[in-house]
Parts: sequence; C-alpha cells; structure tokens
Amino acid sequence: MPRPRLLRRRRPHAAAAARDKEALARFYRERLEAPVDPDLALFAAYWNRGYACNPRAIFERARELVPGLRAVWVVRRDAATAMPGGVELVHPGTEEYFDLVARAGVLVNNVNWPNNVVKRAGSVHVMTHHGTPLKKMGLDLRDVPGRAKQDDFDALLRRCARWDYSVAANAFSTRAWSTAYPGLGFASLETGYPRNDVLAAASVQDVSRAREAVGLADGDVAVLYAPTHREYETDGTELLDLRAFAAALGPEHVVLARQHYLVDEGLAGEGGRVRDVSAHPSVEELCLAADVLVTDYSSIMFDYAVLDRPILIHTPDWETYRSMRGTYFDLMAEPPGIVARTGEGLAAALCSGAADAEPARELRAAFRERFCSLEDGGAAERVVRAVWKERVAA
Repeated sequence: MPRPRLLRRRRPHAAAAARDKEALARFYRERLEAPVDPDLALFAAYWNRGYACNPRAIFERARELVPGLRAVWVVRRDAATAMPGGVELVHPGTEEYFDLVARAGVLVNNVNWPNNVVKRAGSVHVMTHHGTPLKKMGLDLRDVPGRAKQDDFDALLRRCARWDYSVAANAFSTRAWSTAYPGLGFASLETGYPRNDVLAAASVQDVSRAREAVGLADGDVAVLYAPTHREYETDGTELLDLRAFAAALGPEHVVLARQHYLVDEGLAGEGGRVRDVSAHPSVEELCLAADVLVTDYSSIMFDYAVLDRPILIHTPDWETYRSMRGTYFDLMAEPPGIVARTGEGLAAALCSGAADAEPARELRAAFRERFCSLEDGGAAERVVRAVWKERVAA
C-alpha cells in the first residue's frame, strides 16, 4: 500500500516559520487575501486525530461525485502513519496548513475549527457533529450546575457562527442543535449520519471481514463494551469489571472493550476473552463485528441501533450523570434494550436470552423508529449533493 502523501513545503523557510507563531499569524493574514478556491476542500475529525467519522464518509463520497475536487485532511503528526494511502494530508499549525485553511472553499469537521480560523465569504463550513446527543450540548449546558463557570459560551457561539450546514442524524438531533446553538442561521441537513452508511448497507461479507479484522473465530459471540467519559471526577466504579463480566458470560463470549477517545488510559484486557480494542481505527468496523453492544450513555447506541442487534445499557450512576451533565431525554424510560445497574445483571440478560427477547425487541424497535429512520446507506451522498449542489450531476 502506498504511503500517505504529504504536501511539500512551498518555501525553504517553512520549517523556521512553523516555529514562529507570529510569523505564521502574519502568513495566515496574507493568505486570507488570496482567492477562495472552490475546488479545495479541507477535512478533519476529532481535533485532527485521524481519518474517521462523518468527515471520512463525506470525503469518500465527495471524491466520487465532485469533479475536480482537491480534498486534503488535517492530521496530527502522530496520526499520519495510520492514514490510508493516496490521501493528501497536512499537519496542523504548519505554514501549509494555514495556506489551505485560508483558501479552502469547503471545510468539513466533526468538531469546531480552532478559534483563529476565519470564516471567509465564499467558503462553506460543514459541521457534521459526532453523535446523536443524549447529553446536553452547547448553550443547553448553561443550566447545568457549574458549567457557566467552566465554559466560555460566547467563544463557543463565535466558533459555531461559522457553520453554513449542520448535519443531523434525525429530527431529534435537529431540535437539539437548534437549542444548543440558537440563532446562528445555519441550515440543518437532516440526512441520517454519513458514518452509518456502512452499517446500513453492510453485507454478510462485510460482517465477516470485520470479524476477521478483530480476530474473532467462528462461533465467538462478540460483546462490544463502549462506555462514555465523564467530565467530572469518578472513582472508576462506573466501569464494568471486565474480568468478572467475561467469566460470567462463559467461554463462547469475547468482550471487545473500547475506551472513549477522550480518556487516555485503555480498558484492561487480558487477551483471550477480554480484548482492548481502543486503538482500533474504525468504530464502524467494531460495530459490524459485534453481536451485542453494552454501553452506558455513549452515542454509540444510536449508531449500533442501525444494525438492529441487541443493546444493553449499564447504568450504575445514571442519577449522577444526568445531574452533572444533563440529558435531552430520560434514557431509563426510553432505552434501546435491557437496562441493568450491575455487571451481574448484564451477564444474566445475555445468558438468559432476555437481551433479544420480545420485550427487548420492542424497546429496540421504538428506539430505531425515533432515531434511525433516515439510515438507509445514502446519508453521505445526500450531504455531498447539498454542499456541492452545483457540481454534482443529477
């Protein structure tokens, strides 16, 4: 496979300029005088962590549908080697980066671009977000205890004011974004989630390849455990005891444990029946490989529901989480499946078959109707046709 292609330095002094923030700031201001290039699109995800999520799905479809497009990814140096071959990339904070971000006609991200990025007339900013929101976001956090002192909501609104489009997985998300980021004038693209196209359109062969990629054998029952992070101090008891959980499930089960990307330490894996897959590059591939999802309050539940497979919700600290973070709905009243406060309860639901019995199926069906009705495998194309509407053939 060819190595990822880095942009070449434009001038001999680029390395020196990269070490001089003031020189870079002057350079950026100069490049803001250059014409906006409608053929240039800049992509990034998760604060430049790599090739992922909705921006990845939009990028791949745009390269197929938009004639003459030059698409470049902004990627940290420590993530560059994991990028696929043939993808043009640039490192943040370099002269090359500031040149591109100044001139790009389209900028796609699943988080906000840095404060110093200027929204130019003629450019289009696409905010894809990175999950259907159970937890409160944006200005909806103003009423959550302690957040007014913690968050700079004015700066947040300035960042969000650059958006031209906001991608929504469902009508629920459209409503949430309208109160979280009010009065900003962006258009909602209620298209389904581009990153979920691979789940909605997955074939038997796709599932087999995903299982092989994570080392599952025929007959293994794969349980994906994917907890969210807490923005407050915890003692770790909100996490499952994976050794005890795996032992209770029995030898036919394999627990694939994935830590949240904002948490530095991984989840303890001991090989065999408990495997830490936190570093696996594709969450979508992990979802395809898994027979069951166990999570707490992570937005992965909305994505995994596209597959119509059992979901179990682990809720040892629901009252604390809801009080400290705030939520848009009562997950206990409208869960996608069995809810349990302990690892023993989760294991019992799996081993007894309750996780996929009729009551759990009814819960999952209602959840899917509310949150997954747009997930038909065509979300990325709908976004591309909306953003590049003059460029894409009918």
